[in-house]
Formats: sequence, structure tokens, C-alpha cells
Amino acid sequence: MEFLIPRISDIIDILIIAFLIYQSLLILGKSGRLNIFYGFVLILAVYMLSLVLKLRMVTGLLNSIKDLWILIIIVLFQNEIRELFSRLNLTANAILVNKKPTTQDFASTMIDAISAMSFRRIGAIVILQKKMDLHEYINSGEIIDSNVSLRLILAIFNTKSVLHDGAIIIKNNRIAAAKVVLPLSKNIEYKQKYGTRHLAAIGISEKSDALTIVVSEQTGQVSITNNGSIQSDIAFEELMQIITDAIK
Repeated sequence: MEFLIPRISDIIDILIIAFLIYQSLLILGKSGRLNIFYGFVLILAVYMLSLVLKLRMVTGLLNSIKDLWILIIIVLFQNEIRELFSRLNLTANAILVNKKPTTQDFASTMIDAISAMSFRRIGAIVILQKKMDLHEYINSGEIIDSNVSLRLILAIFNTKSVLHDGAIIIKNNRIAAAKVVLPLSKNIEYKQKYGTRHLAAIGISEKSDALTIVVSEQTGQVSITNNGSIQSDIAFEELMQIITDAIK
């Protein structure tokens, strides 16, 4: 009948079980997830202690429910976990937004924007600054200083936008300014052949080393100006290489 005589460890086992049940009832009766968290910490501490002291009853009880601990924690703290992942996502997005786009990314975005405006016949002038600083012309427009994006470029040149009339200047792969005022070319040959938008693109190329991309509002045709000259009807494959070379 010796097995009916409780050992010291058995008594401790029973007391701990009773204590756990009592504490569980107290925790459940209180509001606030912090108390629940403290309860889980307490249970974990008791579990570790039961392993050290070899308390069979406590260990067996906690072993039977330990597989549910993670699930219980997720259910009870789902709002906090959701907020944590939301913050992590915002941080990741902030890093991606502030990350400087590669040459390939920039060129691809530019081609997407130019082709979209060409298809829709949206008139546009896009200036890519090279070595010569264009601060004089940047200051003549509306300062933007933003990453290049398809939506932003299309929004700027939308005819309902107050910024559509004029050019945008891209400096260091960022849109420095919009609604930029440009000097018109006085070349007689060009004045007889081209309208104001193309004459402005030629004009800035006569006064700087910038590369200018022009989209015709009438035809959707894409042209580029460089060093005072103009090339019309540029294919997008060719334009991709021209832009890539210009921003190296």
C-alpha cells in the first residue's frame, strides 16, 4: 500500500496544480491582455520548474496542452500580432520607396510612361539632365523632387492637371520640377516645321547637354532632341537604349 502514501514531490505537484487552476480563474476574470501574458509567463516558469524537480503530474498536465499554447497566444493577441506585421510591412515599404532605382528600373519606367502618353496622344516634354546643371530652369517651374513613377508622370501631363503645361526635368533619376518654362529655338528651319512644344525641346538642347524626349499631342510620335538637333519617330527599343546611355 506504499503507493497510496503521497511523497513530498506528489504533495508539491498537487499544490502547484491547485495554484495553477486558481490563478487561471483569476486571470480569466480580469480584463486586459497584459494579465493573460503574465499568466503564460507564469505557466512557462512552472513548466520549467516541474521539469527540473521531476513533478510528474504538473509536467504531464502542461505537456498535454503545450501544443495549444501557440494557438492560444495567436488567438488572444491577434490584434497586436496584426499591428506588428503591419508595422514591419510599412518599414519594408519605406525602405523600398527610399531605395534608389537602378538604371534598368528607371529606363523601364520612362519607356512605360512615354509609350502610354504616345498611345493616348498626350503632349509631353521630358528633360534628362546630364552634366550641365539645369537649376535655372528647375527654379522656373514647380519643385517636386520625387521618385520617377508611371502614375506621377501621367498625372503631371494630364490635360486637367495645372502642371501639364510645360516640361519636367529629371535630375539624378528623380523628377526635380514640373511646369518648367523653356527657351524656344530661333532656328528658322525648325520654326517653319515644328510647333511650340518641339521648339522648346530643341531650345533647351541648344543651351545645354540635356537629352529631351517629346511626345506629339497631334500624332503621338516620339522625338528626341540633343545638341541642338532633333530626331523624330523614335522606336521604343531605340529610346530605351538612348535613355540608358544618357543616365550612365
